[in-house]
Amino acid sequence: MKKIEHIGIAVKNLEESNLLFEKLFGAPAYKQEEVATEGVKTSFFMNGPNKIELLEATNPESPIAKFLEKKGEGIHHIAFDVENIVSEIERLKSEGFTVLNETPKRGADNKLVAFLHPKGTNGVLIELCQEIK
Repeated sequence: MKKIEHIGIAVKNLEESNLLFEKLFGAPAYKQEEVATEGVKTSFFMNGPNKIELLEATNPESPIAKFLEKKGEGIHHIAFDVENIVSEIERLKSEGFTVLNETPKRGADNKLVAFLHPKGTNGVLIELCQEIK
């Protein structure tokens, strides 16, 4: 894992949260997109070298909707940038981590992604991200 790629924050209303984070950072989101396969709309903000992803559910069965129902708004995951997501998945599995999706899938912001189960990471959902080239 090379660095923290972004921190994901689950929000109930993306439009309202975009305004809040725009005031907080003094700049608008640099990117917004929908990932239909995950049932989510996202916005990305930069703050210095740090990236924040806001996530709003687009259907009641999505992982974000379930998270919001159970825990409310707040930090949903921490994403790490990896050089080779397939080899990193294999390395982490060999270390005993539970990978939620062993085959990387297309995520937001032009990334291949995979997630580690929070039960094995002290309650933190970990996302692995590799730039799609």
